[in-house]
Amino acid sequence: MVANAPLRVALVGYGLAGSVFHAPLIAATDGLVLDTVVTANEERRAEARAAHPDARFAASPDELWERADELDLVVIASPNKTHVSLATAALKAGLPVVVDKPIAGTAAEARELAALAEERGLLLSVFQNRRWDNDFRTLAALIADGELGEVQRFESRFERWRPQPKGGWRESGDPEEIGGLLYDLGSHVVDQALVLFGPAVRVYAEADVRRPGAAADDDTFIAITHANGVRSHLYVSATTAQLGPRFRVLGSTAGYVKYGLDPQEAALRAGLRPAAGEPWGEEVEEVWGRIGSGESPLTGGGTPVRTLPGDYPAYYAAVTAALRSTGENPVTALQAAAALDVLEAARRSAREGVTVTLPGNLPHEEHPA
Repeated sequence: MVANAPLRVALVGYGLAGSVFHAPLIAATDGLVLDTVVTANEERRAEARAAHPDARFAASPDELWERADELDLVVIASPNKTHVSLATAALKAGLPVVVDKPIAGTAAEARELAALAEERGLLLSVFQNRRWDNDFRTLAALIADGELGEVQRFESRFERWRPQPKGGWRESGDPEEIGGLLYDLGSHVVDQALVLFGPAVRVYAEADVRRPGAAADDDTFIAITHANGVRSHLYVSATTAQLGPRFRVLGSTAGYVKYGLDPQEAALRAGLRPAAGEPWGEEVEEVWGRIGSGESPLTGGGTPVRTLPGDYPAYYAAVTAALRSTGENPVTALQAAAALDVLEAARRSAREGVTVTLPGNLPHEEHPA
């Protein structure tokens, strides 16, 4: 790593995650340059070449390890089942790593990767971009300012209406693929709940396969009891004909209700790109959330609250600072492992019809004698 020179990034995978999220955000980050894109798919190469004409290409990740001294960071945006093996290979090659969520299929694997990164003195970060969603940033600020009083219940929905399966590994029923909504959208909603309210002590879940031809869960509910007493009710679904609020947060003095999704993914899919000094992640006033008590926001109850801008670019800016030792890792592998503890408990709960206790997170007074 040459002082003040742009950090050279290799991106493994140019599907949805690589092309829509990682490549544009890397290219927009001051201090990073997209050096190499790894894909053997000629159509995807052509797309990447058109969007990033200065990037080089590799057919397989093995080519990166052979020239590791030419790179400063590897970003893994390939299918879930490859995350652990590729992150391991990158770390053993001496390269810092960003891994798309979920970092692994199990919490144990995530902790093994964290230990390897620590042993090698290398950054290992997880792309949990929805910590920088506009609604999440707004809610976190409201809670920090005490606007809701003591939060008692957190309802979070990431719902879609996709009655026909799209196919592909994300909807595969093969456990090795780590597909299904529990590990896809569930990785986001669980991470957000843990960031806001801390460790989970009990988990209950329901996971269903609703659509004809679907092989993995497409309609899932997770209930978390946090160590501080907050209850999180989390919904992820591809079968929701009428979408609920993205957030409904109930506190001792007020509640906050917010409809609609953060606009950044739609903007990136449409080819828009963040640029210094230009508005990004802004939302029109008509869809701001409302805060209040005793009335429904749909009948005019409560007061509109300006939604803070979404800020996905902040993730890679933080990664850059961490690589230059001027900031902290924005999302650690151990944080991702804590979320995987919940996802594994949810999978067991849904399969066995039980509530699962995470004893390591129990308050002292709840531990058995």
